[in-house]
Amino acid sequence: MKGDARKRARLRLDERLRALQPIDRFKAPPKGWIRALRDALGMTGTQLGARIGIRPQTVETIEKSEAAGTIQLNTLRRAAEALDCTLVYALVPNSSLEAVIEARARRIAIRELQRVAHTMRLEAQGTDNAAFEARVEAYIRDKLSERDLWNDT
Repeated sequence: MKGDARKRARLRLDERLRALQPIDRFKAPPKGWIRALRDALGMTGTQLGARIGIRPQTVETIEKSEAAGTIQLNTLRRAAEALDCTLVYALVPNSSLEAVIEARARRIAIRELQRVAHTMRLEAQGTDNAAFEARVEAYIRDKLSERDLWNDT
């Protein structure tokens, strides 16, 4: 039952995150979002600093740290608010969560079953590809739980 609930949760997350695909639409400008928005608004670093409550030199440091990818989320949130923006934070999977689970389970099943298949071939008891594929599906269904998928790398 827990597996069904997790699967439903994955499908709901996949649906919500689908709106963020393709991820390259959200790639930050070369100098970062803070600098791009500040420039587009015609706001100086001194003016942004006053809105955040920091020195103008600190604005420059913040903009550089955002461009370098080292800015803290809290600092980014404060800058967003000063620019009358909302910080949106998300981890977007490269493929659907369901596809990640399926691929991981398949990799583990194939790895485990190839060990057995190798031994069987040595004993001249090899099976054809169709039978191997059916064994992979059965292994995933009968032997693997979702928690087992992440025990090793």
